[in-house]
Amino acid sequence: MSKAVAVVTGANKGIGLAIVRGLCRAGFPGDVVLTARNEKLGHEAVDMLREEGLETVFHQLDVCDQTSAERLRDFLQNTYGGLDVLVNNAGIAYKNDAVEPFSEQAEVTMRTNFWGTLKVSRALLPLLRPCARVVNVSSFVSKRALGQCSPQLQAKFRDAELSEEELCSLMEEFVKAAQRGKHKEEGWPTTAYGTTKIGVTVLSRIQARVLSQTRAGDGILLNACCPGWVRTDMAGPKAPKSPEEGAETPVYLALLPRGAAGPHGQLVWDKEVQEW
Repeated sequence: MSKAVAVVTGANKGIGLAIVRGLCRAGFPGDVVLTARNEKLGHEAVDMLREEGLETVFHQLDVCDQTSAERLRDFLQNTYGGLDVLVNNAGIAYKNDAVEPFSEQAEVTMRTNFWGTLKVSRALLPLLRPCARVVNVSSFVSKRALGQCSPQLQAKFRDAELSEEELCSLMEEFVKAAQRGKHKEEGWPTTAYGTTKIGVTVLSRIQARVLSQTRAGDGILLNACCPGWVRTDMAGPKAPKSPEEGAETPVYLALLPRGAAGPHGQLVWDKEVQEW
């Protein structure tokens, strides 16, 4: 039997680091691979965890770079022969007082939060072993942003038959509308971050459906989750949750017991399934 392996993206700090720590402390029965874009920061995080008595493996990953995702895929295939847990955590958000134009915020945020999650998923989901767990870190802001969409867009994002290709087209449409300054009148929310997280939540629903069709009987569970409002560089110091508290639901979903029937294809917040 090959050694079990879990991968967490965007894991050198904040919620990602707390997820790695949570998996280790819960006794994940294998290697936990901490990935980060910046190698120096990634190695520093691994060293810090080692000082806490937690052993992890570092591998560089820039979620916006397909070649980087493929290098990680090859490492996992050659070293472990598959993948047991994937937590797509890497994400960015502009501050409320950001001076960058909304068009730029839309494009840059979408590149990491949606396209980055998609790139990593396309590279790594084929490696999933039976009973694997996948967690895409979304946000409660995705539900709020969905409520700001036009009824037509809401219907599309709730469509149980929406394809990955159709979702990608919708995400491209948002960025183009933002670049034209027409996003609001065309029925889109006024939050770039929230719209990208609509994408992550809906992508999770689609990926789960495809896995149920193509890997039926393999017991793989894939969900989106909301960590909550967490004290990180991204969310600021006033948030009510610590990173460790924010990691609780992602870790819970990553460690759903073998044989569990669900949740699958859901948005989960504080370990509870949310209506979409």
